[in-house]
Amino acid sequence: MSEEKNEIALVTLPSVPAELEAAFINDEFIEGLLKDVREKASSVVGDLSTVKGRRAYISMAANVRSTKTAIDDASKKLVAEMKKRPALVDASRKKVRDSLDELAVEIRKPVTDWEAEQKEKEFNAMWDEALDLDAKITAERAAALAAKIEADHEMALLMNEKIDRDRDEARQKAEQAKREHEERIKREAEEKARHEAEEAAKREIEAAAAREREALLAKELAERERIESEQRAEREKQEALAKAERERIAAEEKAKREKEEAIQRERAAAEAREQARLAEEKRIKDEEARRAADKEHRKTINNKALQDLIAAGVPEECAKLCITAIAKGNITAISINY
Repeated sequence: MSEEKNEIALVTLPSVPAELEAAFINDEFIEGLLKDVREKASSVVGDLSTVKGRRAYISMAANVRSTKTAIDDASKKLVAEMKKRPALVDASRKKVRDSLDELAVEIRKPVTDWEAEQKEKEFNAMWDEALDLDAKITAERAAALAAKIEADHEMALLMNEKIDRDRDEARQKAEQAKREHEERIKREAEEKARHEAEEAAKREIEAAAAREREALLAKELAERERIESEQRAEREKQEALAKAERERIAAEEKAKREKEEAIQRERAAAEAREQARLAEEKRIKDEEARRAADKEHRKTINNKALQDLIAAGVPEECAKLCITAIAKGNITAISINY
């Protein structure tokens, strides 16, 4: 491609329309362009804790959007130029068609003139033949008339009048045929010329209408693209604002949620500690109650065993010593079942 380029924000585009068109329909070029923009945009580094650092990211995002707008404008201008081509081609096509039609008529003119001359000769020959025929008929009728004159003078006079009428009628018919032939040729030529003029005018009107439709469509397309661009920019602005608002709300909700979760965790920990304390107190009380009940139970059993020993004749003091020794497990093979 040409070395001459157009600098557009973060990228460089060809300045020659043909090269720009080739670039826009080249997937490899577009992919490379997007990759280049992404690499340049992703290279921004800033300290988010400072205004200057945050501004670096904001400025790069603005450059990316400017790049998008510049590329979009370049493509729209290219499309507008491309849409002019059909009208230019139509104009050239009409010029070639009309010029070659005229050239074809000019080249054929000798043959056309010759054909007209031949038609004229054919008509003159027919006219001469008609006159010869009329003369021949007149001579034959004159001879017959002369013979008849001798027989009947009055009849000859009548026949002579009829012959004159026939001759005049034949002459008038021949002249009428010639006039009609000439008028027909003239009408055909006029009709052909009128038809060709109407066709040429019709083609020109249709071409003009087509050019007008193309211009109108191009204007409508440009207007739609302008409106779409403005609407797209407005949508992007609103989406950015909405996104920022959502992120702010999400951050606030997250902070609130984390705070509530911390409170809940602390509360749960306090409740767990309290439950553990109460459980320990209950365990201690239950253990003390169990030991007291076991002690009372053992005392009851021991007293019953003591009474049984006394009843068996063992002295009370001896019986108490026996019960105590058995309870402590000091007596082999003897135990008290509690």
